Amino acid sequence: MPQVILAFDYGTRRIGVASGDTLTRTARALTTLERNNEVIPWSAIDKLVREYQPAQLVVGLPWNMDGTPTLLTESSRTFAAELKARYNMPVALVDERLSSREAESQLRDARASGLKKRRNTHADVDMIAARILLEQWLENPGAAEQSI
Repeated sequence: MPQVILAFDYGTRRIGVASGDTLTRTARALTTLERNNEVIPWSAIDKLVREYQPAQLVVGLPWNMDGTPTLLTESSRTFAAELKARYNMPVALVDERLSSREAESQLRDARASGLKKRRNTHADVDMIAARILLEQWLENPGAAEQSI
């Protein structure tokens, strides 16, 4: 049975969001949620969960290149735990090393080729990063860490 998945690229200023499904194993960037005063926009997340009815959530887990935690690693885990408690569904944590760099590269290429006309914003990078980490999860869901 195909399942819809929502993915979140968690940040202190913005949260990138992507959706995908287990049938086509493809993902698409949806939106970027702005965080005013670093408050998590739960009403916007509630709306996305109602609209997409996901069976699974995915959250990017940031690490330094040497495998040590970043300043956001623990708060990303906390966000994942809050999602799990709030929506009572599985939440997978995906290593997001290089996802933002890959997103920036894809956006630069799209702009250089003329596919994207306006300049790239941080919001663009965040939602493309969410799509990339969801694609990683769709390729290998067993490699993700499950939130407790």
